[in-house]
This record gives sequence, C-alpha cells and structure tokens, in this order.
Amino acid sequence: MSEYIHAALLLHSAKQQITEEKVKAVIKAAGIEPDEARIKVLVSSLSKINIDEVLSSPLAIGPVAPAAVPAQQVAAEKKEEKKEEKPAEEMAGLGALFE
Repeated sequence: MSEYIHAALLLHSAKQQITEEKVKAVIKAAGIEPDEARIKVLVSSLSKINIDEVLSSPLAIGPVAPAAVPAQQVAAEKKEEKKEEKPAEEMAGLGALFE
C-alpha cells in the first residue's frame, strides 16, 4: 500500500491533482500492476484531508531522536570507569596478603 501513498505524495509535490487516473499512471510508471480498488480508496480518503496541514504537523515528522553522544565523550567515560575499578581490584589483591 505504501507505493500508492508515495504516488499520491509525488503528485502532491508536483502540485498535481490527485486523481485515480494520475495515481494509476504513476504506479504503472514504477512498473507495478495497479490495484484499482486500492487507488479508489486512497483517492477518496485523501479528498477529505489537507495534505499540507498533515505534513507540517509535528506528528508527521515523528519522534525526535536524541543527539548522538560524541565518541570522545564515550571514550572518556569508559576510561573513568576503568580507573574506578582498578583501586578496588588492587585493594582486594593486597588484602589477600594479610589473610
């Protein structure tokens, strides 16, 4: 079904009216055998929607991914963890001498 939606978005982007014939032509141009029923349902559904409004809404963009942590920061955090682990390990080794 996504190919039909993509065809409609392509027509919308080209400022073309989204009609059954035009969606069918785009689908055929992509080398896909069009399903008349799907095209009819899509065109009918889109006639009730303001596509520009939907595309500009925050929900159309989707959730924002958190910023990536720089590799240097990750490496520095790992070094700090290793430094904290060594004294505990060294103390355990020294403690064994006095048992």
